[in-house]
Amino acid sequence: MAEILAEIQGGSDVDFADSSDSESNNDAGSEEEALFTLRMDPVHDSDHEGDEDADYAPPPRSSSRRRLVRSASASSSSRSSSPDRLPKRGRGRGCGRGHGCGPGRKGQASKRPKLAAGDFGPQQEQWRTKEEPDVEPATPRFEPKHPPGPKIDTTVDWSPLSLFKLFFSSSSLHSIINNTNANAARRLAQGSKYKWSPLSVDSFYIFLSIILFFGLVRVPSRADFWRREWPYQFVFPKSSMSRDRFEAIFWSLHLSDVAEDEENERKRGTPQFDRLFKIKPLYGEIVNACNSLFQPYQNITIDERMEASKARIGFRQYMKDKPTKFGYKLFILADSQTGYTFNFFVYQGKDESKVKQRGQKEEGLSVTSVMDLMRFDILGKGYHLYVDNFYSSPLLFNKLAKNHTAACGTIRTNREGFTKTTNNNLPKKPERGDMRWIRKGNLLFARWMDTKVVNVCSTFQKAYSGATVLRRVKRPDGHWHRAPVDVPDACRDYNINMGGVDLSDALIHYYSVHGKTMRWYKTFFYHFIDIAVVNSYILHKAVSSSHNQTPMSHKHFREVLMREMVEQAKALVAEATPRPSLTNTCMPVFRGSTGTQDRRKCVVCAAKEREKAKQTPGYKIKDMKTPVYCSKCNVSHCLVPDRNCFLEYHGMGLQKWACCWQAIPPTPL
Repeated sequence: MAEILAEIQGGSDVDFADSSDSESNNDAGSEEEALFTLRMDPVHDSDHEGDEDADYAPPPRSSSRRRLVRSASASSSSRSSSPDRLPKRGRGRGCGRGHGCGPGRKGQASKRPKLAAGDFGPQQEQWRTKEEPDVEPATPRFEPKHPPGPKIDTTVDWSPLSLFKLFFSSSSLHSIINNTNANAARRLAQGSKYKWSPLSVDSFYIFLSIILFFGLVRVPSRADFWRREWPYQFVFPKSSMSRDRFEAIFWSLHLSDVAEDEENERKRGTPQFDRLFKIKPLYGEIVNACNSLFQPYQNITIDERMEASKARIGFRQYMKDKPTKFGYKLFILADSQTGYTFNFFVYQGKDESKVKQRGQKEEGLSVTSVMDLMRFDILGKGYHLYVDNFYSSPLLFNKLAKNHTAACGTIRTNREGFTKTTNNNLPKKPERGDMRWIRKGNLLFARWMDTKVVNVCSTFQKAYSGATVLRRVKRPDGHWHRAPVDVPDACRDYNINMGGVDLSDALIHYYSVHGKTMRWYKTFFYHFIDIAVVNSYILHKAVSSSHNQTPMSHKHFREVLMREMVEQAKALVAEATPRPSLTNTCMPVFRGSTGTQDRRKCVVCAAKEREKAKQTPGYKIKDMKTPVYCSKCNVSHCLVPDRNCFLEYHGMGLQKWACCWQAIPPTPL
């Protein structure tokens, strides 16, 4: 997993500012936005400085004051958490070390709050070592709504295009085509100068295949794909679509209804304005398709994803710990085993309406984002959710436990509900593999020394069951070697299963179709194509495994998908071309099902017999009957090896069969 995640591309093309869609950029307009930039939840990341508990003693302060992060082996894209905030020391505030030194002069007794009978202060809790046994926690039984894996019929063969159509349905394509044609008509009416012809389904398939080609082949400029000079002598895409036609479609591309979009723009500045309206038709259909086509396995993960953009729009985010620092933020729920994107939503900033709907007390983004992504009605019971320290909190884990979902993740020491005791804590300079744990009901808190101290919280694992991991350890002689190191069960499982979203990001960025655009909604159109292709590829691997076949590589899958799109476009063009029918073309057709049924007189033979009767007195006319007739002329003709009256009637040597030979007029039967 680490090798895959190490190849994640950090940079991508960025958007230019769009004056028509830009809004005021409020990325750091308040204290809450500043905290969110540092991946801190203002609701749950409590400040120890304001804690009124005189018995509280902060954890040991590291010399570098570096933030707590999850283990480096968990992911190459790990992010740092917030620094521990220590109580300020000063005159009249006590020593701040938990010694009970209250305000007052030297030698004056401190005024500590007295505990009632039966109450236990936080200092009476104690961290336990790995030698002390832990109880087996109660874990919900795994009962998914459907068997884990694809929800499609795996007994049949699915082509890459047929899998892609499950995400980009026919209704979605026709909606985009109609909206694009309407947008092009509006642009032309406003004075735009470019050649335009109505967009059809076959042209849109060619357009999509070219976009996929952009993800496989990189050139400095998009126009280089159509250059004829060396070394830009690409047969495709210029063999399927001209550059001017592609650019005209791309300029006019529109996902939402034009009239409804204008109506939404008139609501700008009001609570009824929908920021994501321009992507809503396709956005909702892609999410529904992801939910309905795959049932995740037991281990799932939630994390963020940044889609690169520098457009000046209100819901653009900045995350300094991400390779893509500026862009649109998406919250992703992915399957840990396959990397399938099961659910996602675009973050638009703080929504006050949700706060009022959920109650008077605000739960915070770290809780609401997880609860919005967890579709319990679709998933079922018994899932194991893995999250990082931005989301983990006792409040969230207890809410998940009520919905029969177990959770595990790294946690920040300043989160509400995290134990405050320092009794039997890790020493100031712990050795690699040292650990401490403490249990509060169904919540397990564990501290483990890897390259640095890692704090985890879990609701379904024991503290330690003898698991080890290989790490570089320094020998007494000064040499380094790989040796097994004790690890808590929660840290081991976290490192294995937390990379679901990172795996999905890696699969997307290998051949991402993301390119430069001046419209923010086209950036999401690119990303929706990436999600559809990657999820289609994951379904292809599952179907191939059920058939005991070797699946295609990711690159080959995209190549086949492109070819099938081009072939689909050609087939649609061939179907739209008028074909000869039996009503407008002369074709020999049998009247009955056999050669003896419904035989009638041949008009050519009958005319010849009448001529012979005129020239030869007493000649008896013969009845020459045949089951063949002309589909257009509706007259009978002989069609045998020694007598081809059909061809003689319609004219010898004519390239097109037409009733133009008038030498022998047809006679009624």
